[in-house]
Amino acid sequence: MPFELVVIGTSLGGLHALITVLDGLPTAFPLPLAIVQHRGAGMESGFGEVLQRHTSLMVVEAEDKETIAGGRVYLAPADYHLLVESDRTFALSTEGPVRYARPSIDVLFESAADVYGDKVAGVLLTGASADGARGAQRIKQRGGWLIVQDPATAESGVLPNAGLAAAQADEVVPLDRVAASLRQLAMVV
Repeated sequence: MPFELVVIGTSLGGLHALITVLDGLPTAFPLPLAIVQHRGAGMESGFGEVLQRHTSLMVVEAEDKETIAGGRVYLAPADYHLLVESDRTFALSTEGPVRYARPSIDVLFESAADVYGDKVAGVLLTGASADGARGAQRIKQRGGWLIVQDPATAESGVLPNAGLAAAQADEVVPLDRVAASLRQLAMVV
């Protein structure tokens, strides 16, 4: 299998977008998915539970030093940056916000690209900030695959448009086709 990790970034409108994507993935989806949804310290803790109702994959908040395993959906905890370490574990950081966000999409995407190179696929979904554009650029620089939600289908097109301006996307697809693109990358129907 050519890909080993999928990283997804979203903010405004992200809950609906993530539900749509997860609804479209099969039980046998083999790749790990690491997700940054912008949410601060005061955000409700039921985010993972809501997503879990829309997928048979296990949804968990990533833990520091946790080994990345296939078939799981890892969420960046509220108010923590999520990074990928060289030993293919996660790290959590409370360093300052990046582009006003913690967790930051750029932090996850850049660290994943540096570790996984051409074995990482990045997905930029709806969002109201440009956080994620630099990360998308890094994924492409390292030979990874980039899927961007068609801005016309995004609740907020700022993030998808910033990603498209920063990097050459391999696929620009409407929200309801993102899961199909991921299934194709993972070679599952």
